[in-house]
Amino acid sequence: MRVKEIVNSLNLQVFSGEENLEKEVTGGIISDILSDVMAQASKGLLWVTNQTHENVIAIVFFKGLAGVILPGGLQLDDEAATKAMEKKLPVLLTNLSAFEIVGKLYEIGIRKNN
Repeated sequence: MRVKEIVNSLNLQVFSGEENLEKEVTGGIISDILSDVMAQASKGLLWVTNQTHENVIAIVFFKGLAGVILPGGLQLDDEAATKAMEKKLPVLLTNLSAFEIVGKLYEIGIRKNN
């Protein structure tokens, strides 16, 4: 499934990376512990996190993730927002809680590794 299909299916707001919504999503990961994501994540995963700082964007870029979802109405801080836009990385926003958005991702077929 492509990022664009997930955005449409779950009514997510696209903050940045509109030009990269055709990326294939190979699974998902949820964690607020950056070292956990660095160790566990692989290319193509969609990451759900409450972290909003520049290191999130660095991990999405270096790990080749399909994108990141910020739940609960969270927004990136200014430095992270600038980097996300520069790198054209998909940052998706939702007012749903992390628990709710992960449940919805699971319902549409996104698993740890598809």
